[in-house]
Amino acid sequence: MRDKIESSLESAIFNSRWLLAPFYLLLILGILALFVKMLKEVAGLFHILMTGEGNLIIAILGMVDVTLVANLLLIVVFSGYENFISKLDVAHNSVDKPSWMGKVSYADLKLKLIGSIVAISAIDLLKAFVNIQSTDQTQLAWQIGIHLTFVVSGVLFAVMDRIAFGGKH
Repeated sequence: MRDKIESSLESAIFNSRWLLAPFYLLLILGILALFVKMLKEVAGLFHILMTGEGNLIIAILGMVDVTLVANLLLIVVFSGYENFISKLDVAHNSVDKPSWMGKVSYADLKLKLIGSIVAISAIDLLKAFVNIQSTDQTQLAWQIGIHLTFVVSGVLFAVMDRIAFGGKH
C-alpha cells in the first residue's frame, strides 16, 4: 500500500512538468506580438526614409532590439521545454535544426539569458547615446547603472558555473 501511494505521488510530481507547457505556448504568442511590433518598427523606418523626419539609426536599433527579445523568447521556449518537459523530436534529422538545440543545459540557459539581456540593455543604451541631446542625464545614468548591473551579473553567473563545474562546462 505504501509503495503504491509513493509511486502515485512520484508519478504525479513527474507529470506535473506538463503544467509548464501552456507557459511556453504563451511565450510563442509573445513572439507573435513581437512580430507585430517589428512591423510597426519597419513602418517607422519607411516613414523616416520617405520624409527624412526622425533618426534612422534609432529606428534600426529598435528593430535590432525587437529581434533580440524575440531570440531570447525562442531560446527560453526551446531550452525550457527540452530541459523541463520533454525532448523535441520534430527536428532530430533535420538540417534546419539549430546546432544548440538539445544541448543547452540549465546552466547554459542562464548564461544565454543573461547574455541576451545584456545585449538588449546595450542596444537601449546605444539608442540613448545616439539621441544624447534629448536624453535626460538622470535617466541615462540609470540606464548605465542597470546595464553595468546586468554585465556584472552575467560575469558572476559565468564564474559561479565555472567554479561549480570545475571548468568542465
